[in-house]
This record gives sequence, structure tokens and C-alpha cells, in this order.
Amino acid sequence: MSKATASPARSKSPAATADSLTAKRTSNGIDIKQLLEAGAHFGHKTSRWHPKMGPFIHSQRGGSHIIDLTKTVEALEAALAFITDQVAAGKQILLVGTKRQAKEPVKAAAEATGMPYVTERWLGGMLTNQATIGGRIKYLKDLENRLANGELAARYNKLEVQRFAEEIEAMNHIYGGIKELAARPGALVSVDVNEDLNAVREARKLGIPVVALIDTNADPGLADYPIPANDDAIKTIQLIVDYVQAAIEAGQAQRAKAAPAPDKDEIAEAAPAPAPEALPKAEPAAAAPAAVTEPKAAAKPKAAKKPAAKAKKPATVEKVAKKPAAKKILAKSGEGRAEKK
Repeated sequence: MSKATASPARSKSPAATADSLTAKRTSNGIDIKQLLEAGAHFGHKTSRWHPKMGPFIHSQRGGSHIIDLTKTVEALEAALAFITDQVAAGKQILLVGTKRQAKEPVKAAAEATGMPYVTERWLGGMLTNQATIGGRIKYLKDLENRLANGELAARYNKLEVQRFAEEIEAMNHIYGGIKELAARPGALVSVDVNEDLNAVREARKLGIPVVALIDTNADPGLADYPIPANDDAIKTIQLIVDYVQAAIEAGQAQRAKAAPAPDKDEIAEAAPAPAPEALPKAEPAAAAPAAVTEPKAAAKPKAAKKPAAKAKKPATVEKVAKKPAAKKILAKSGEGRAEKK
């Protein structure tokens, strides 16, 4: 007699699981039914699965694995809470999505929240080689400033200015998303760890936490916060990125509330001093009647001052000689001098 083999217990289908949890929402507003409608439960073919993804696989259908969305909701809730805490602490979140389906959603979410992002080819050393990457970003900013203030136009001809503009455009295509990137972001969010493997490896080398979508063909051990979900469907990527954007905005709101309020003394100093109230004008007193006074006698006219007598000048020898008495004296003195000689 052949022994009957016991078949493994089959869990509920993803649709039944979603229907039972339709009304269930986490603190971040995650709806499992939206994940189901976006196709987040579809995995890769069974021949391409990664063994470490076993705990996150619900079943298989049509030769493809089906992801357990209840595990997706739990992992997504933990990841979003972590992102919110990092942003509330004042740290940046680097969003990475270099695959074609993820470029537009990732760029839109990053620009809406003011976070750095990479949607083109990941250059080796973007995180680990800050000396080289930082030098190129500094050169790009310098060119932009010189072009904006007219220095390039004043120094070079039109053709050379056009070449500088083309160089700026090409560098912005590569470095535009990380021009304001801090030396060490708080976390790295990746849409596909297999596609963004270099970015994930650099982040892990520096000890930066990694939040990533993990499909059935990827290693969940590459991420600190793995989110089991379909990483190829555009709707799924858009939905997950929207959740990440909401978590970042929640963290920014918490940081704004936690900002210290200005002191009362500072507010009093900054406020203009109130204008002094105008005092009521006093009514003019009644004019007193003028006292009757006797007319004064007319003043006598003052005598005119006599002109001062002119000082007499001393008499000179010539004037003295003109007098007759003086002439005789001079003549005698002249005769006496002649006799002595």
C-alpha cells in the first residue's frame, strides 16, 4: 500500500486576504487593497526566485510566485516610520531609481520634497568618493554662477558661451539631483536593488541604511528595510513612491513643529515701539486786561561824542632846522667842529 502524502496547508488567496483587510489601514494610511489593485503581489517566474524570499512568498500561480501582501504592508509600515524619523531628525533621504519605469516618479517625489535623487546612471563613487564628485559639483555650480551673472558672456564670444551652456546641461543631467546632497544622507531608498546594486553596495559600505523594494528574484539581505513587492509595474512603483513622499513630508512637518519658538524678549525687541498717545491740547487762557501806565518822559538826546585828538607826531630834524633859532645853533656847532679838525 502506498502511503498518502499530506499536502501542505494552503493559505487564503491574495484577493481574499485583501478583502478581509480592506478597511484595515496602518498609521501611515497604507491600504492593502490599493497594493492589490496596483499589482504589487505579482512576482517573477518560479525558476528565477531567490531562496531568501521564501518567507515573503504567498503561493505560486501560472508558473509565477505571488507575494504575501500582508508582509508587504508590515514591512512598508516599518520603512515609512523609519524614513519619517530620519527626516524629522534633519537628515536627507537619497532616492534612487535608474530603471526606466522609476525615473519619473522618483524625480517628481524628490523635487516635491527637496530631497536628492539619482535617476540616471549611478556613477561609481557618488557616496564613497566625495573628493572627486564634490569637485565636479563645485565646478558645475561655479559655471552656473558665472553664466548667470554675465561673466562668461563678457569674457568669451557667443560660440564659447554656447559650449559652456551645453557643458552645464550635460553635467546637470548627471549631477543635477545630488547638487545639494550632504556628505552622508540619513537613508537610501532604492526601487530595484538589482538595478541599483552599486548604489546599495556603497551605502552599505558607509553604514547608510537602505530601504528598497525587493522582488522575488532579489536578495532581501541587501536592504535594512526590505519591502517585498513587484518592482517592475509602474503602478506599484508610483504607489510606493507616493507613500515614501508622504512619509518625508510628515517628517518635515514634525521638524517644523519641533523648531524652537522665539523668546518673548526677542519678539518684544523686534516689534516696533508703540507711538505715544497725543496729549489733549490746553485751552488758551483768557487775556488779562492791559494795565494803564503813565507815558514816560521823552529821553534827552545824547550829546555827540567829540572826535579824539590826534596824537602829535615827534618833530623831525628837518622841521626843527627850518626854525630860525635852530638854524643859529646848528651853524655854531658846525663852526666848532671845523676848528677842531
